[in-house]
Amino acid sequence: MSRPPVYLVDASVYLFRAWFSMPDDFVNAAGQPTNAVYGFTGFLCNLLEQTASRHVAVAFDVSLESSHRNEIYPDYKANRDPAPEELKRQFAWARSVAEAMGLACYADPRYEADDLIGTLASYWRGAGHPVCVVTADKDLAQLVGDRDHWWDFSRNQKLDAAQLTEKFGVTPEQIADYLALTGDPVDNIPGVPGVGPKTASALLRHFGDLDSLFERLDEVPFLSIRGAKSLHRKLGEHRSTAELARQLTVIETAVESALEAPDLRRGDTDEAALNELFNELSFGGMLRQRCLRV
Repeated sequence: MSRPPVYLVDASVYLFRAWFSMPDDFVNAAGQPTNAVYGFTGFLCNLLEQTASRHVAVAFDVSLESSHRNEIYPDYKANRDPAPEELKRQFAWARSVAEAMGLACYADPRYEADDLIGTLASYWRGAGHPVCVVTADKDLAQLVGDRDHWWDFSRNQKLDAAQLTEKFGVTPEQIADYLALTGDPVDNIPGVPGVGPKTASALLRHFGDLDSLFERLDEVPFLSIRGAKSLHRKLGEHRSTAELARQLTVIETAVESALEAPDLRRGDTDEAALNELFNELSFGGMLRQRCLRV
């Protein structure tokens, strides 16, 4: 008997999307912005209505300045402006809404949502469940196995491992090495200068992974890649950079806080808590009824 899929939600993606796309005039009675949590709550309702799933987890980021990756590389995500207080407040509200809807929520002061999702994906895949990672972040594609999916819900783009390979030019298990070669400017992760997406894909198609590439570095000048000779030199000079970057791009799969409470089967909606929250947020009856109905 096949087991139901487990849906693992990257909350930050959908909160930030709502923050930037929803009108600024969504405020509560105290004049505090509520646009991000309103849009996020609508997204949760849409997800639950479409999937009718009882196996859903929502992972939140609370380690934006204290991640274990900052210990490895202090400039990790240093190019990003801090989230404004108006948005931080909505992250807390969003978690309260999700919990009131009976959804399992995860956050850790040292590990990012990616790592919590990675840990839960590994756990539930080991228990025989297919995994669906709900995100728009390409980094999380590395978690997708043979029976799994990466789902950019807002764009209705649900991809399996083969489709992800076609989209990104490398297999899911090569994503971390790919980003270590190209770098990831979104997260301020350095790469090998001069190595872009096409070159990184070609290298990984030939060598398979980063370790094999550096073990067989002398083969690079003979590859049918533009500028192969200078590429050989660049890779040799920047090997330590690529290996550092891979420590940042690899998603952890054994975060203790997630493994302490891995049961993400949905509980009952706490109607009293939800009503209290919605009164504080000044949300109307239509969204309230949707949350109680799903």
